[in-house]
Amino acid sequence: MAERNGRTVRDLRRANRTAVLQKLYFDGPLSRFELGPATGLSSGSVSNVVADLIADGLLEEAGSVDSDGGRPRTLLRVAPGSGHMIGVDVGETRVRVELFDLTLTELARTERPLAKQRYDVEVIVGHLRDGVAEVLATAGIAADQLLGVGIGVPGIVERTPDRGAVVHGQTIGWDAVPLESLLRSAAGLPDTVACFIDNGAKTLGQAEMWFGGGRGARNAAVVLFGSGVGACLVTADVSQGRAVEWGHLTVRVRGRRCRCGALGCLEAYAGAESLLERWREGGGRPPEGVDEETALTAMLAAAHPDRAPDIDPVALTVLEETAEYLGAGLSDLINLFQPERILIGGWAGLQLGTGFLPAVRRHATAYALRHPAEKVTIELGTLGPDAVTVGAAILPLADFFARGGRRPEPAVEGPPPAWRAALRERAPS
Repeated sequence: MAERNGRTVRDLRRANRTAVLQKLYFDGPLSRFELGPATGLSSGSVSNVVADLIADGLLEEAGSVDSDGGRPRTLLRVAPGSGHMIGVDVGETRVRVELFDLTLTELARTERPLAKQRYDVEVIVGHLRDGVAEVLATAGIAADQLLGVGIGVPGIVERTPDRGAVVHGQTIGWDAVPLESLLRSAAGLPDTVACFIDNGAKTLGQAEMWFGGGRGARNAAVVLFGSGVGACLVTADVSQGRAVEWGHLTVRVRGRRCRCGALGCLEAYAGAESLLERWREGGGRPPEGVDEETALTAMLAAAHPDRAPDIDPVALTVLEETAEYLGAGLSDLINLFQPERILIGGWAGLQLGTGFLPAVRRHATAYALRHPAEKVTIELGTLGPDAVTVGAAILPLADFFARGGRRPEPAVEGPPPAWRAALRERAPS
């Protein structure tokens, strides 16, 4: 039965379950009495929804509180063990795989370092397959208990009807890589376990907006500063965030060659890979045979040594230039989208840390229009190096909530029922 607005009773029940689940997830534990005003549902609707969710094993009691003259009120919370998600970060130096319970408590993790040929598709798929199997075995969780696997990757993700998520990663040499279908074939995931693949900057943004420095903001930009750079924009129109290839904004005409092949991209000046290259080109001596994170640590130590006479002027100059390029790039986000907050995350952004922020803020303000620049705050992300994997795990979690806390139903094989064919025939062409 459908209402006048086109919503069915089933849609209404799903929306009510979603409202109660999300309220308890973010603000619980709460009593049934508190859930009514918090969700806008009647006391009868709250009772029915809570009973359904308890029967499904999604809610559990969490003590009680005194009421005004009546019986104590039972508190409810989301049951942590009622669902599990895997989050994956296909990063610049490693593939990180983490298993979480429904409340995003980490249950197991594994990391696979990436060598020079780090983005060989077969190697990455092998790391994903082995990593998923390892964390499940460590925690003793069967694959069919998963709500889904979320993966953050570099590049543009296109969703296709026949091959699932396809990754266009120009900077890493990936041209229409059908990562979802490759992973399904390699890992043998059940059909009921969905794969959610998205840009790593977006998964970072998702994590910061749900649990980190972006909570409460309606309009924000979350920047991933690693080997390359990217950004996720969150606005009232795009509440889940939208990944943008901010690192390939042109900041210098006929400038340095970027990994994408173009000239003058922001990434060619502000990415950690190019930052280390410019240090080397200027006469600096980055340590050999180490990963980028270790090399950047050495560069910071050279630019800001404990003893002033030992300072490396090339390292210091490159870092100061990087702060200006990054600030100029942020000014474009400020002018175009007028965010109320900008958060800087990613391993390089976190490593450069608070000492890097004042210069970035100063340059962003200098290059941006005065009015939007006065309204924005620029801070570091608060979730640390695991933010991309947490955000990747949020992808199946958000889908689970949107379904009202129900798992996807397995596809029914065979011809569609006769009533569906009859409806199609009666539909206006």
